Amino acid sequence: MWQPEPGWQRLPAGASPSVVGVWLATETGREVVVKRLRGPVDGDEPELSDWRSFAWWEREPQVALHGLVAQTPGLRGPVTVRVDQDEEGTTLVQEVVAEVDNPGLFAARALGRFARTPVPEEPWLARGQLRERLARTERRGGWTTLARTTLADVADHLWRQRGRHLDALDTAPQVLQHGDPTPANLRGRAGDEVVAIDWSSLGTGAVGHDLGLWALATREDFEPLLAAYVEGLADPDLAPVAAAGARTTAVYTSLSRLDWALRRVADGEGALAGKYSHPSVAPYVHAMQRQAAQIEALLG
Repeated sequence: MWQPEPGWQRLPAGASPSVVGVWLATETGREVVVKRLRGPVDGDEPELSDWRSFAWWEREPQVALHGLVAQTPGLRGPVTVRVDQDEEGTTLVQEVVAEVDNPGLFAARALGRFARTPVPEEPWLARGQLRERLARTERRGGWTTLARTTLADVADHLWRQRGRHLDALDTAPQVLQHGDPTPANLRGRAGDEVVAIDWSSLGTGAVGHDLGLWALATREDFEPLLAAYVEGLADPDLAPVAAAGARTTAVYTSLSRLDWALRRVADGEGALAGKYSHPSVAPYVHAMQRQAAQIEALLG
C-alpha cells in the first residue's frame, strides 16, 4: 500500500474523494509537491470513472503526462517532475509554485488569453461542466433549500429556465478552460503568465465560463472583470457572448453553492433565515449578493 514518506509536510487538499493527500517534500535538493490520487473503488460516484465527466479522477495526471498546459499563454501549469502510476492510483510530483497575489483583473485577462489556446485533441477533456453540476443538483430535488427563503420566486424562475440558458452555453463558442479558477489555484506567476495548479477540470466550455467562476472568487466587480477578460481574448466581437457565458455561470453556480451551504445547516436549531450569517453560509450569501445585477439580467 502506498504511504507518504516520513518527514513530508501535509498541505491543504481539495475535497475530491480521489485525493488521498498533498504533501511538501524535498527531492534531490529541491522542494516538490506530491499529490496522491486513488483510483475509484466500489461505492464511489460513477463520475469518477467516467473520462467524459469533470470529476474524472485521472484527468490531472493525464494533463501532466501530455504536457497540455506546460507552455500555454495566459495560464500554464507547474513543472512536472514525474507521474508514478500503480494498481491503486497515481502519484503526481511537481515543482512548488511560489504563491503571489495575482490581482483579479490580471487573472481575468490571463483567463481570456488562455481561452485563445487551440483546444487539444484529447477526448477526455471535461465538457459541459455546469450542465453536469446542475444535473447533480436536479437528482437531489433541485434548489429545495432556497425554496424556503425570500429568494424562492427568483430561484424557482431561474431553475425552470435552466435548460434554455444551458442550451445557449452549448451554442456559444467553446474554448479551453481551467474549470476551477480560484485564488488558491491561480496562485503563481511567471512573467505575464499565471501559474495555476489543480488541472483536474481542464476542458472546454462556453467562452466566459471560467470568468463567471472567477467573478465569484475575487473582489473586483463583474464589468471590469469582463473588460479584462475580453482584452485577453483580443476579440471585441466576443464581448456579448462572453458576458452571457460568464453571467449564466456565475448566477447558477452562486445559487447552487448557496443552496448547498444552507442545506448543510437547515436542520439545526432555529429559523433558516437566522442562519444566513453562519460562518459556513455567509460567504455564499455574500457571493450571491455581489451577483445581484447578473441575476436581474437573467431574469429579464
